[in-house]
Formats: sequence, C-alpha cells, structure tokens
Amino acid sequence: MTDISPPPHTLIAALLGPSGPELTCDECFEQLDRYVDLVLAGADPDRAIPGMRNHLVGCPACHDDHDSLLTYVRGDDDAPPPPSA
Repeated sequence: MTDISPPPHTLIAALLGPSGPELTCDECFEQLDRYVDLVLAGADPDRAIPGMRNHLVGCPACHDDHDSLLTYVRGDDDAPPPPSA
C-alpha cells in the first residue's frame, strides 16, 4: 500500500495559514480579472494586489477560478502552474 499523505511541513503550513495578508473570497473575485491580466502582461500581480496569491494558495475554489480564467484568456490549456506560497 502506498502512502499518499502530504509531507508534514505541508500540513503544518495549511494549518497555520498564510504568513502575510490574504484577501477574502469576495475581494478575490472582484480582483481576479485584474490579477490574471497582470500575470499575462508579465507585471508583478502580487505587488499590485497584495494578499491575492496567499488566498489562491489557500482557497481551492478561488484557485480553480483563477486557473480556469487564465486558461480561457490565454486560449489554451498551457496555463502556468498554480501560485505557490
């Protein structure tokens, strides 16, 4: 039987939450279009929208919305990997 448990440091990070600011789901939804536009423009979206990356890392629903929007706007299935903390 194979152990598919995440490493302990991953579990601890998930329990502790982000080390910096984090947006709410509502704030994330309001800023998602802008964030994706900044990513595609090669700008620094994390500087422009502090707390967005932390939220995307910790919220699977918003993360999926981000990935779907990014894939749609790019017009392909080669979206970059999800943001990491």
